[in-house]
Amino acid sequence: MTLQDHTLAALDGSPFPLDRLAGSVVLIVNVASRCGLTPQYAGLEALHEALAPRGFSILGVPCNQFAGQEPGSAEQIRSFCSTTYGITFPLTEKLAVNGANRHPLYHWLAGPDAAFPGDIRWNFEKFLIGRDGQVRARYAPTVGPDAAELRAAIEAALAA
Repeated sequence: MTLQDHTLAALDGSPFPLDRLAGSVVLIVNVASRCGLTPQYAGLEALHEALAPRGFSILGVPCNQFAGQEPGSAEQIRSFCSTTYGITFPLTEKLAVNGANRHPLYHWLAGPDAAFPGDIRWNFEKFLIGRDGQVRARYAPTVGPDAAELRAAIEAALAA
C-alpha cells in the first residue's frame, strides 16, 4: 500500500484522492488552530512555497482529538488558515488520527503494521512520504518546519 491508495475528502467536502500527489514528496501534518504549536503553520507554508516547484507538497489534516484544539467547522478552519497564515497547501476534512475511529490513512501511517507505529502524540506530528508513496520518516510535533533534520530529509527525498 502507498499514499496514493488512499482517498480523503478535502476541507470543503469534495473528494481528494491522494493519487493527485503521485510522484511528489509529501509532508503529512495533523494540524489544529488553537494549539501552542499552531504558529508552525507559518513555517509549513514557507516550506510549501519554497519547495512546491520541485515536487513537494504539505497535506494538512485537521484533528480535534488533542484537548479539543480544532473545534471549528470546515469554513472556520479554512478562514483561519487563509487569513491568519495565508495557507495554500491542501487541507483535508477533520480526521481522527487515534482510537477506534482512526482514519485508514492514519492506520497506514501509525497503525501496528506501519513503518513507524504508535499513536499520534499531539498536534503537528509529521510524516514524510517519498515520491514512491512510502513513509520515509516520522517527526515529533515539536520538530518545526525549519528544523535542520526535517529539511535535510525533505531534500534527500526530493533528490531520490
